[in-house]
Amino acid sequence: MATGKGAAVPPLWPVEARLAALLPDLLVFRKPRGSEHELATAQGVLLGVHVTGFTALMDRFSLSCKSEHDMDTLAHIFSYYISDIVEHVLCFGGDILNITGNVLLALWTVEQHQLSDIITLVAKCSLEIQEKFGIYHTREGQDLQLKIGLSAGRISQVIVGDEQRQYLLVTGRDVDGVQLAQRLAQANEIVLSWNCWKLCEQYMFEVEIMREDEAVKLRDMRIIDPFDFDEHFYKCLDYLPRYRTSADTLRTALELDPDSALEQTLRKHIMKNLLKKIDEGQPMEYISEFRTVTMVLVSLEFHKTAWMLHLCHLIQEAALYISTVIEKGGGQLSRIFMSETGCMFLCVFGLPGDKKPDECAHALESSFSIFSFCWENLTETKLVSISITSGPVFCGMVGAVARHEYTVIGPKVSLVARMITAYPGLVSCDEVTYLRSMLPAYNFKKLPEKMMKNISNPGKMYEYLGHRRCIMFGKRHLARERNKNHSLLDREKELEAFRMAQQGSLHQKKGQAVLYEGEKGYGKSQLLAEINFLAQKEGHRVLPLKLKEADSKQCFYAIQTLMAIFFEIDMCPAYYRQERLHKQLHGMVEEPLHCLFNDLFFVKFPLSFRVSHMDDLTRQKKVKACFFQVLQKAMRETPLIFLIDEAQYMDAASWEFLGTLLSSVPIIMVMTLTPTFTLCGWAQHFLQSPQAIFVPISKLATTSLLRMACWELGVVSIPQELQIYLLRRCFGNPLYCEVLCQDLLSKNILLFHDLQKEEEEENSKWETLSANAMKSTMYSISPASSEDQELYVCTVKDDVNLDTVLLPPLLKEIAVNQLDQLSPGEQLLVKCAAVIGHSFHIDLLQHLLPGWGKNKLLQVLRALVDINVLRWCSKSQDLPAEPILMPSSIEIIEQTKEERKSDAGSPLRLQEELSLPQTEVLEFGVPLLQEAAWELWPKAQQTALHLECAWFLRDLACRCGSCHGGDFVPFHRFAICSTKSSSGTSRFCSYKDTGSILTQVITDKLQLPSPQDSFQFQTKSPRSQEAFTREHCRTEEEFLDQVNRKLAQTSPEKDMLTTKPCHCKEVLKLVLSPLTQHCLVIGETTCAFYYLLEAAAASLDLSDNYMAFFYLRKASSLLGQPSAFSFFKKHKVKISQFEEATFCCLRSEVCFNMGQITLAKKLARQALRLLKRNFPWTWFGVIFQTFLEKCWRSCSLSQPPDNPSENKKKLAILQQQVQCLSLLWQLYNLEATASSRRFAYLATLMQENSAKESASEAQVVSTYVALSQFSQNMGDKEKWLHCEQMAIQKNSLCWFSREGLLATAQLMQALAYTKLCLGHLDFSIRLGFQAREICRHLKKPALENLVLSVLFRSAFLKKKFDLCVHVLESQWALIAQGHDVLGLACFYSACLDLLLYGKGWLCRPFGECLHFIQHYEHSCILNSQSNVMLGVHSSLAMWFAQDSQWKLFEHHFSKARQLVKRTNASLFGSHGFVRFLECHVLMLQKMPEGVFAHTPSETPRQTLKYFKEFFSRCVTCPVYHQWASELKASVMRYGKRESMSLTNIIRPFDTCLTRIWIEGEFLEENNSFEGNLQRFVRVADVKENKDEEEIQECIC
Repeated sequence: MATGKGAAVPPLWPVEARLAALLPDLLVFRKPRGSEHELATAQGVLLGVHVTGFTALMDRFSLSCKSEHDMDTLAHIFSYYISDIVEHVLCFGGDILNITGNVLLALWTVEQHQLSDIITLVAKCSLEIQEKFGIYHTREGQDLQLKIGLSAGRISQVIVGDEQRQYLLVTGRDVDGVQLAQRLAQANEIVLSWNCWKLCEQYMFEVEIMREDEAVKLRDMRIIDPFDFDEHFYKCLDYLPRYRTSADTLRTALELDPDSALEQTLRKHIMKNLLKKIDEGQPMEYISEFRTVTMVLVSLEFHKTAWMLHLCHLIQEAALYISTVIEKGGGQLSRIFMSETGCMFLCVFGLPGDKKPDECAHALESSFSIFSFCWENLTETKLVSISITSGPVFCGMVGAVARHEYTVIGPKVSLVARMITAYPGLVSCDEVTYLRSMLPAYNFKKLPEKMMKNISNPGKMYEYLGHRRCIMFGKRHLARERNKNHSLLDREKELEAFRMAQQGSLHQKKGQAVLYEGEKGYGKSQLLAEINFLAQKEGHRVLPLKLKEADSKQCFYAIQTLMAIFFEIDMCPAYYRQERLHKQLHGMVEEPLHCLFNDLFFVKFPLSFRVSHMDDLTRQKKVKACFFQVLQKAMRETPLIFLIDEAQYMDAASWEFLGTLLSSVPIIMVMTLTPTFTLCGWAQHFLQSPQAIFVPISKLATTSLLRMACWELGVVSIPQELQIYLLRRCFGNPLYCEVLCQDLLSKNILLFHDLQKEEEEENSKWETLSANAMKSTMYSISPASSEDQELYVCTVKDDVNLDTVLLPPLLKEIAVNQLDQLSPGEQLLVKCAAVIGHSFHIDLLQHLLPGWGKNKLLQVLRALVDINVLRWCSKSQDLPAEPILMPSSIEIIEQTKEERKSDAGSPLRLQEELSLPQTEVLEFGVPLLQEAAWELWPKAQQTALHLECAWFLRDLACRCGSCHGGDFVPFHRFAICSTKSSSGTSRFCSYKDTGSILTQVITDKLQLPSPQDSFQFQTKSPRSQEAFTREHCRTEEEFLDQVNRKLAQTSPEKDMLTTKPCHCKEVLKLVLSPLTQHCLVIGETTCAFYYLLEAAAASLDLSDNYMAFFYLRKASSLLGQPSAFSFFKKHKVKISQFEEATFCCLRSEVCFNMGQITLAKKLARQALRLLKRNFPWTWFGVIFQTFLEKCWRSCSLSQPPDNPSENKKKLAILQQQVQCLSLLWQLYNLEATASSRRFAYLATLMQENSAKESASEAQVVSTYVALSQFSQNMGDKEKWLHCEQMAIQKNSLCWFSREGLLATAQLMQALAYTKLCLGHLDFSIRLGFQAREICRHLKKPALENLVLSVLFRSAFLKKKFDLCVHVLESQWALIAQGHDVLGLACFYSACLDLLLYGKGWLCRPFGECLHFIQHYEHSCILNSQSNVMLGVHSSLAMWFAQDSQWKLFEHHFSKARQLVKRTNASLFGSHGFVRFLECHVLMLQKMPEGVFAHTPSETPRQTLKYFKEFFSRCVTCPVYHQWASELKASVMRYGKRESMSLTNIIRPFDTCLTRIWIEGEFLEENNSFEGNLQRFVRVADVKENKDEEEIQECIC
């Protein structure tokens, strides 16, 4: 985080310059000497700057809960503050020796006679520093201030270390003097040491004597004429030959010529992990990280009588030993610095590249070893003190560009320094280190609490006593307890292996061992807990034991503990242990041999003569023999099982004993192993035994992991974004899932909603829809059958971004350990990829990696793929052969082509192209790695990288190349109003108008999409259009033939877009969704809102309503909570009126899909109002508006349509108007009232006019298709068929665009629907299959699902039940993954029809259908769909009638009766009505038998009224008329007291529908559309005229 105002980091600095920037000139220009350890002296002036208040500021941050955010702020404050001071010192010619903690030390090296002039120069520099930077006010309220000390005289320097690593030490009396001066100074004061005062020009300073012979306080300088400081400054420059006078750099050391010898010398003074990154060419700003480390501070105090040269040798000896011991433990000796009383060594474990799993334990053991060595081997040592702390710190660059150092900053750094003073002469550690070390408690001693300066809560402290042999064996326990509430998930295979071992031991009378191997967190301990429960339940005696890493160092420890558990002496008091052991051994082991167990079990049996004559080896063999004898006798009474968790930590002697025991005693051993550990030879021999079964434990399946998450959270379902959050972080690891769920609960970012309400209520506010959205999705686990148990679902709070939720410390440590196993280049690639997201494109990754060519990138990617850190995206995702991401910027395309040409000639490039997958998209293959790597970045660099990603992706944020680009919200970029004068404009973006098109000017890097990106689908060859227009389709047959012919003619050579599949789903996943995240992270809310609308529109386009709701909810949180008063309404984000209207329109569509009808109407009206197209509220307004719309239509016929290219902003508004009006008529069409019909009719009229005004033929065709559907639902025969004919004619004009192809698919679906309603079943099937192929090509699942529903009805009425099953299977594949409740309801309704009338054909069992209906019948979505639910409840009633379950029949029939008044003449409505009539006829027949307890008796006359209503309402669906007529005739026969067969009523297929199929075949032979219309109209009229006569006849 080094910064500098004068110059930026040069991109091509040589290695020597980068090394020199990390080191002082004293090292860079040091002359070679005969001995590196020779003590050198020089004259000079020292400046020490101490930043006060920094420790107190860190203490404030340490008390905060947001440690990562606070650490970033802390590092940012200190780095920028110290960089100004560093640059100021460099400007005055100083040499920065080091920056240690909050102390900066600078040196001016001159001759002795020049000291007085340089002291004046340094004093002036100090005064200016105090004046400019003396007080720094922070937002946290803690000011940073400076204490400055000056000293002058002889400075000693020595280099300690070896040939691999060296350290520069500056020491001497005057170094102590500058430290004393700093200590005596107060805030904002400058203090001179006494020697400095004596050497300076005293008449030039105003001072105050502080202490005689110690120090003086500098107040100011006296500037006496003709003295001029500038002249003095230039005079001093002559004393400083290395002073840099140019403005490019502040140091001459940065411009030295390449010198390999100098480079090798400088490299010895820099840490290894930092050198690797410099050699890798990583920029300075990429090196800094935030991570958890363990720090060890070693303080050596020497006797004052020691000679300086002797002290240097002692420090050299200590440095060599400390460095060796620390590096063995995985740490590094960071720096050595002199104090007033001695020397200090700062060691750090866990720096980038050095992370190890047990760093705290290694740090403690290394510290104790160092402590012992220094006391025993270093003479003249007065006191040795070592302190150890662990915690999050900033590891990175601090200082200016010209001079910076790699250091660590954080509260734990201050604490480790304070502990040295508070606990001298000890190896002390904080509580975090004590807990994380996992070492036995008896190795520690709690220390008394002491006050520490500027640290309010240091926490508990412990003294580490070193690793001592345990004075007690371990105790019985397992790592986990069995969960009584939930069963073990996905472990049937593993449990079966244990049962097989049980049977083998029982039948074969041989020992059996089962070894479960799995990664950490895979549930091995939970599996042992389950086995423990099962074994005890079956009467086995179980001896459980969990081992730790320290146990592997104790010989025979595992067997010692197991046998102590066996003898039941592990839990008893020490005074009773010997007596209890004696009772256990009595009768099994001879009395004289009891003393063999004295050392093993810490007892004191008298030493027998026999044992006293045994040597150690004989005693060990005898002990083992006794154990074998005891265990064999115990096995005869009760089966015995050893459970050993973490068996990789077992000592070799125990493995040997267990191997012998396994072959001689029929015992069962169950162990768990972690695969990363190398086992000893005896363990390998044990595993190769034929009686050992090795069982690998795999990760949990996705469904099981989600079920586990529901259990942990106490809910029955979790939202989709939470599922993605858990699946991407867990990868099937149950431990990760458990920890993440607990972390979510502790952070209080989830909301819980009761699921036990009788019925969902419609919400009147968008902000409260989260619960309903969750209730409308499928359950992740089945709700409990108990009625008393409360059921909940959970949602994520609106203001929470799960992508930026930090990992729990435990999981972050695991992931960082994995990251540090990689090479520096691989680490950098992973860190940059983590910024992009879980999935990323290699072009964007290369954009973030500075100086990386394609060859190097692919080489590192292959290495990471080989070790499964990354993986190429699966080919099963239907990825295209051509690149998915097609940028609209020509410059980027040309640049890519030039790069490919430059690399095309190399053989390596050709080889790479052959081996590179076509997708060029990768994703992370290791859990938690992406999240942990992202958290390592400092905030400033994180923001910069997200900005680079956003700049790269913004050109790709459009529809895929197959769709010819364009916005997902039509003409979105053209409709954004000018905001160049707005104060709320993004700092990247400004807008200006150029003519009629809105253009955006880039002021920085990020911008919204430029409107120059033309919409290619609007411009096609006029010749092709004219040629195709001549071929008007006159009939449906001609239309189908024409479509088939044109589809067969399409080819890429003709630039026909229809041959390319759509990849907008990949654009949403790889561009839009990450782009919103990048904008949110960098704080660009205006851009984020734009892309959130695009992502929501893309999700709706892909029929993913829940993800659309997710993106819109994010957009809502950006705008803030709405005000209760409209005149107070003010959004937090500046958006245009068009975007606000689009926001309302998208929310309305989402609400419609969620069954929130009232809110959907409200939002659609609000969107229309913002679009200047008001929709009336009253019946009078409807009449007046209808009159206006008809007048507009008649007047507009003579006006030529506008050219869409002239005003795309108007087109954008018209498109949104059409969408809103389409939503409104569908919303009002759900209500079967006269008022709603008037509103719906007006909405269709307004939609038709807006579509014509847009002059988009595809839009006009889609509108006519919608109008035909509306007319059919309303029973308007003439308007229905007229609109279809108009759509067929208009369709010929819009074939040459993807939108036209979509309109064609919609039209074909509508025609298939029409033919089904008319009874032309074969033709309906043909149209349906053709429409489905187009839908699959366009990837429109919602439309495809609608086509499949029509196909099923046609095949069902055609008695093609095998085709019905095939269609239903295809439909299930579409809707099962999307959790579409309405689609599932239609699917299960069809399954019920097949169960009732399919003659044995089955798609889904009845229980599954009933289970779905029972759980979702109260859903708002299904409550709003009366047509579908009428058929569902009627079919259920018929099913229960077959089984004579008349109470259930009554229940569902009563629900159907309530729904029948709310249906219309649609296909589902007519089908449901016929089903209801069947139920009604059956009920009429069974009424005399008295089987209905709650249904009032009805007369045939009342029943016939329903038939009259059917024929009058469903006039546009004659395919069901014959069926209804047969049912009606049966009612009339019943009225005449004629017998009626139950079978004929319940299953009228074989009798009633025979004529319908014959009728259908007759209709198919007649190709005249108008003739068919007239025929079914005449039939309907005749039936209506006969209704009254038949009713009267029945009554008589």
